[in-house]
Amino acid sequence: MTERPVKRSLTLAGHRTSVSLEEPFWRAFRDITRAQGKTINGCAAEIDAERGDIGLASAIRLYVLRHLQDQAALGG
Repeated sequence: MTERPVKRSLTLAGHRTSVSLEEPFWRAFRDITRAQGKTINGCAAEIDAERGDIGLASAIRLYVLRHLQDQAALGG
């Protein structure tokens, strides 16, 4: 895998910030938020509020990973 992270802008609690994610993670994050009826900014704000001392990009990657693991455990 040789994809480089791409910087994208988000708005969290009324403040602009950026996050660098590889395209597959960004697409999965976007798809997950749509399926949950959330906005990307809204979901990122929830992740940001709960992430503790890890970076936002890492927290989003872990969110995507957990979601996919949960789906696999449920058989779909």
